Amino acid sequence: MAQRPMARPLYTYQAATALYLGQRDNQEDAIATSFAIGEDLGFAVLSDGMGGHNAGDIASKVVVTEVFSELKLHSGNPGAFRGRVQEILQGAAEVANARVGDIARGAPEAHGMGATLTVPVLLRDELFWLSVGDSPLYLHRSGHLRQLNEDHSMAPHIDLMVRTGLLSEIGGRDHPDRNCLTSVLVGSPISKIDCPDTPTQLFDGDIVVAASDGLQTLSHVQIRDIITRHANDSSDRIAEELLHEIEHRNDPDQDNVSLIVIKVCHTVAKQHAKVKPDDGIIELAEAEKARAKRGRRRLPKLRQGLARLLPVAPGAAD
Repeated sequence: MAQRPMARPLYTYQAATALYLGQRDNQEDAIATSFAIGEDLGFAVLSDGMGGHNAGDIASKVVVTEVFSELKLHSGNPGAFRGRVQEILQGAAEVANARVGDIARGAPEAHGMGATLTVPVLLRDELFWLSVGDSPLYLHRSGHLRQLNEDHSMAPHIDLMVRTGLLSEIGGRDHPDRNCLTSVLVGSPISKIDCPDTPTQLFDGDIVVAASDGLQTLSHVQIRDIITRHANDSSDRIAEELLHEIEHRNDPDQDNVSLIVIKVCHTVAKQHAKVKPDDGIIELAEAEKARAKRGRRRLPKLRQGLARLLPVAPGAAD
């Protein structure tokens, strides 16, 4: 059996979520995540609800529950998931949208409810996403921050009017239609879905942030600077610092905030592999080394090697 050297990146994800009520009476954001150690696939589902009374709260929870369930259903085989990722994401959004419509039509108090949806999916060294609405998805890399997904609100159109001189900067910033959504899950056909067919590659040190638009009380520059200052800290610390800055502003109109911060790390593990043609099992170098150790039993040493490997998630990157 021939041996050959192998070098492959091992990806780990450090994810932290946070919810902040702001100056609202109800929390209308919802978020759910799946980032298990040792798995090739991790994802988050975030939704910002809207509607009278508690309808926004209901809408966001319905959307998150439906989409999370659909992704869990298909995520057992990462390879198969990779081949159908767009289909799975768009199907999940349609299921959630239909469910929101069913509830809105069946309960008078839920009439007009709806929700945004942002779903980052990290699969080995790739970042996929689907988004509907104005909840942003950011990528921070080497001190630079960019929003990856489309903003389905009137804000981009108003900003264009400012840039072309049709509106003043103050007029654009305070425009009453700025936060009006151009696409949202309300039960009717979804007018816009952002779900690129080409994933974004993740590298060591990248930080992915998905949030409701309440985070955008902070400017793009402020968000960038906070993440850059704490890029070497834990994802929990980054989330805390973002919320601390929002609290410090004490904005009387502060909306709910929900967010997830995902840090991407990878190392290159050099190992020798032996492939057995009869069963396709790959034995790692730790097992080979253990067998060569004089006077030591193979099984305990192999267990030690596995204990070192199992906590490492061969995850996503772009």
